[in-house]
Amino acid sequence: MHHFNHKKYQAFKPLNKTDRRWPKQMITQAPIWCSVDLRDGNQALIEPMNSEQKLELFQLLIDVGFKEIEIGFPAASQTDFDFVRLLIEENRIPEDVTIQVLTQAREPLIKRSFEALKGARRVIMHLYNSTSTIQREQVFKKSRDKIKAIATDGAKLVKHYAALQTDTEWQFQYSPESFSQTEVDYAIEVCNAVVDIWQPSIEHKVILNIPATVEASTPNIYADQVEYFNDHITQRDCISISLHTHNDRGSGVAAAELGLLAGADRLEGTLLGNGERTGNMDIVTTALNLYSQGIDPKLDLSQMDKIISVVERCTQITVHPRHPYAGELVFAAFSGSHQDAINKCLAIDKQNRQKYGAEHPWQVAYLPIDPRDVGRSYQEVIRINSQSGKGGMAYVLEQDYGLVLPRWLQVDFSPHVQRYADMHKKEISAEIIHNIFTQIYLNVENKPYTIKNYTATHSNGIDKLSVELIIAGQSIQINGSGCGILDSFIQAINQTIDGKIIIIDYSEHTLGNSEQSEAVCYVQISINNQRYCGVGKSKDIVGSSLNAVLNAVARSGLKLTTDKLTSNSEVAKVT
Repeated sequence: MHHFNHKKYQAFKPLNKTDRRWPKQMITQAPIWCSVDLRDGNQALIEPMNSEQKLELFQLLIDVGFKEIEIGFPAASQTDFDFVRLLIEENRIPEDVTIQVLTQAREPLIKRSFEALKGARRVIMHLYNSTSTIQREQVFKKSRDKIKAIATDGAKLVKHYAALQTDTEWQFQYSPESFSQTEVDYAIEVCNAVVDIWQPSIEHKVILNIPATVEASTPNIYADQVEYFNDHITQRDCISISLHTHNDRGSGVAAAELGLLAGADRLEGTLLGNGERTGNMDIVTTALNLYSQGIDPKLDLSQMDKIISVVERCTQITVHPRHPYAGELVFAAFSGSHQDAINKCLAIDKQNRQKYGAEHPWQVAYLPIDPRDVGRSYQEVIRINSQSGKGGMAYVLEQDYGLVLPRWLQVDFSPHVQRYADMHKKEISAEIIHNIFTQIYLNVENKPYTIKNYTATHSNGIDKLSVELIIAGQSIQINGSGCGILDSFIQAINQTIDGKIIIIDYSEHTLGNSEQSEAVCYVQISINNQRYCGVGKSKDIVGSSLNAVLNAVARSGLKLTTDKLTSNSEVAKVT
């Protein structure tokens, strides 16, 4: 038998539903968002986040504008328990933010979860147990009634322990895990039993989270399930229906959107879609889908480079270059006809905005949203590759000078070569191309600072860096720590300037094969949503990296001054 055998699979059985209304609906407002990056996202990582990474990601979620954040599973590990305590004891949770924690419907875990939450202002206690046919019959080997009893017993315990901690404002949430693979009438029966115990009101709603824990059907069938649930759950006006979709079929976003059409109020997901197996519903994509339709997503996604930088650093997962809205190439046009259309539309759009104002409808071919809205610039939109005749400069630099330019640097460098060619109207030699490259990226004009020396140490997974800079004839020492030398250097510089530097891309290689060969480093940084590239060359790979960053900063025009440096408590003037 052939190993790729489709006959062992069966089509998911749809509901016999003839009164569906959701196909005629439209999404007109943003749902309630709940980020589960710190729980569901974290549990799916090869290397779960440490406390520092969790804190950084938690702060990013707050900055983006989330008002509900699931911060962990405190009964599952001491690490999660300690993180919950840290947020509460150090008063790191803003007054308008509600934290959420997850617990299975088991008394020791419920009790431990409430212990972790002592002193919290406002909490969503998220209770769950699996209800799907597969789990009931093959994993737990329990009847429907016994599975329902697990849910109701857990609901009673949650209500009991909440009554003992009256200083906290509690909201209860229940999830019939694997809802999408549960008989819908049975899922409703279990949820109604839980709601009867919790006795919600219009002012104090219960959240019923009906997840596609495993995406098993096309999104339209899931929408039918949501609409049926919405129509048959009791006390609907006292309930907030929440969705938690996964991406096993690649339709997590579509299922969530159709679920909103079917009557859901709330969505759980992660920034950029990290999660178990193929991931959770991608909140960035879903929110910007709404934005592209003229709906305020109630989340600030204008600093996409910062979001990507923090998420990549904390999860150690690289964002795909074709990731919707966030990928490096999503606002790029390689086709000549696409480039021509975009250029013409951008020129018209500029005229329209000058004439009619900033809210004139965006109508640019191939670009669903204005790249500037997510912190990107127009220089990234039109890109030139070898097919358009100008990518040869990268080939020349590699063949004649050993410089292997990453794609993003080729993109940045191409316009400079093109301008020279247009100005001189003649063939450009390899030597001239190399001279232009050196002048722009290595010998940056009016560079006001140089590195005199540096010291780097590594201990307990943290790199510490001390760098002595010469600025305006003065010797200044800056210090930083982070995950790697480059990150430490960026942290040191960020303490001294008004702009916020973010590393976007980095690449390095040696010139030659001997131990004495020079190292070349290429870096792309973002400062206040503008991107700049720099190159460093040295026999020392660390020195090459540091110089690449300084060259990029110098190209931005951002000045490091002695006044700014010596006024900062984190840096010390060298005597």
